[in-house]
Order: sequence, then structure tokens, then C-alpha cells
Amino acid sequence: MLRVLVCVSGGGTNLQAILDAVAAGKIRDAEIVGVISNNADAYALTRAANAGVPGICVSPKDFATRTEFNEGLLAKIDEIAPDLIVLAGFLVQVPEAMVRAYPGMIINIHPSLIPSFCGVGYYGLKVHEQALARGVKVSGATVHFVDEDMDTGPIILQKAVYVQDGDTPKALQQRIMEEAEWQILPQAIDLIAQGRVVIEGRTTRILPGADA
Repeated sequence: MLRVLVCVSGGGTNLQAILDAVAAGKIRDAEIVGVISNNADAYALTRAANAGVPGICVSPKDFATRTEFNEGLLAKIDEIAPDLIVLAGFLVQVPEAMVRAYPGMIINIHPSLIPSFCGVGYYGLKVHEQALARGVKVSGATVHFVDEDMDTGPIILQKAVYVQDGDTPKALQQRIMEEAEWQILPQAIDLIAQGRVVIEGRTTRILPGADA
């Protein structure tokens, strides 16, 4: 059974998609063993409580320095001892020590088709604002492994979403969540739990197997 830890900063809609997928049997051989947020007021912690999953706040505000926060975050993760860490809207730069401690065991969902509109400064609505400003016709979401740099790890799954006339950043964000993020993030976790994702350099290979 894959022990999954979800890290989230806000409302936790992707967390809810994961919880629902586990309950529906779409994520197999995995259990959500904890939720960590850097924000004590994050509704994601309420979602975790409602699902009977332990929720913990590890906030930079509770530490004197960023280094101490990074150490505290890693200590809490080590205490939970996950097999997979899922960044589901976690607006904290992952410490390099965490990547080194959990190589190939951290995945992230990003609201664009990487390598477009990703990297430093591209998060939340900012991604969709830039996509619309550039006039792209297709956007979407990407699930990828996390490495030492920002949004550069091997890609696991991507799903495209068409931009519509009159889209606002908020409207595009919502449609990408509904049509892409909430689908491919649970799918990626299931694939990993089934041992079907193999990292090959900067890419991944999905092994054949029975779909959920």
C-alpha cells in the first residue's frame, strides 16, 4: 500500500479530487496518510479532517528563519514517512534537502502544458493571465516529478484544454482544474501505486497494465 502525503496551501480542490478518487477505487493500492499545509487557515485542512486524514500546519511564521522552516518541514515529513509526496497547490519552494531525501518520490501538478508558462513566478492565476496575454489556443495541466529546479522534473501526464473566446484567467483556471487537473493528478498517483511509472533521465515511461 502506497503511503501518500499531500502538501497544499489553499482550498484543496486537487486534494478533494484525490480523496474522492481513493474512495471511488480509481486510485488503487494507496492511502492518504497525511496532509500538510503552510497555511493554518487553508480549507484543505478541513477537507482532510472531513475525510479522517491527519492534517498538519507547518508555517514559515512559526520559525525564525527560512532554514529552520525547511528543517521543520522535512522533519515532519520524515515523521510521516510517506512513499509519495504530492504537491497539490503547495505554494512553497521545495527545499533541496527534501528533494535529495525523497528522490523520484515527489510529484507536482502545474496548471499549464510544461514547458510553457512555468518556472519562477508562474503560479495560481498568474499562469492563466500570461497564457491569455500570449494568446495561446490550447493550455492545460501537467503532472511531473519534482527535481532541484522549478517545474523541470520528468513529466508523467499532460492533458490539453482549449482556450475559449472571452475567457478570463479565472474562467480558464476553473476549466483546467475540472477538465485536466482533477483527472490527471489522481491518475498519476494510481499509475505510481501500480508501479507503472519509470523515470528514464529527464523523461518517464508508462508501463502497460490494467486501467482503473
